[in-house]
Amino acid sequence: MDPDRPEFDLVIFDCDGVLVDSELLSCRCLSEVLAEFGIALSQDQALELFLGRSTRAIEQHYRDLGQAVPEGFLPRLKSHVLTTFAGSLQPIPGVAAAISDVRLPSCVASSSDIDRVSLSLDVTGLRSHFGERIYTAEMVTHGKPAPDLFLHAAEKMEAQPARTLVIEDSASGVQAGKAAGMTVWGFVGGSHYRGRAGHAILSAAGADRVFARMSDFWKGA
Repeated sequence: MDPDRPEFDLVIFDCDGVLVDSELLSCRCLSEVLAEFGIALSQDQALELFLGRSTRAIEQHYRDLGQAVPEGFLPRLKSHVLTTFAGSLQPIPGVAAAISDVRLPSCVASSSDIDRVSLSLDVTGLRSHFGERIYTAEMVTHGKPAPDLFLHAAEKMEAQPARTLVIEDSASGVQAGKAAGMTVWGFVGGSHYRGRAGHAILSAAGADRVFARMSDFWKGA
């Protein structure tokens, strides 16, 4: 595909695992904070259960198990994640150049809250690529895998879903993009996909294409 004459009017980037290499960090934080409250969950289990999901999904998961998360859990988790990210978060290799090469309107749509996304972009130097064009699960009723967030982002960016490209690293994100009627490319270059069959996972979720390096963003598309 020629990036100067693409078939899209908008590119929506997920944040965690697409722009920033945060998924393992966030799953480790979740495991550690749950342990503080007496709930056992390994980092691998956190990855399998909550990759690409919002904190509301975490609460719902334990509510369904009849084990509501204790009061104070969410503020403690947020604090731990922000502190960890501020000291350790790195951008996905090559992502800044890839964003610059897109040469299309773009924005971020993330299951994380606005404070976490803003910190992630600031710490990794990616904020200048998006400015205030950041949309999060807090802004809609239903998070991924529902299509609400991507539809909200496209509406705000004045783009038609059929001419919108979504870049996602999670099965729930891929499902959300497809449910919104958008083209979805799965990205498996984050550290959380080492040793995991990322291509198969995202293809099974409905991704139209799967790639592993940001330098290959347009290659083969």
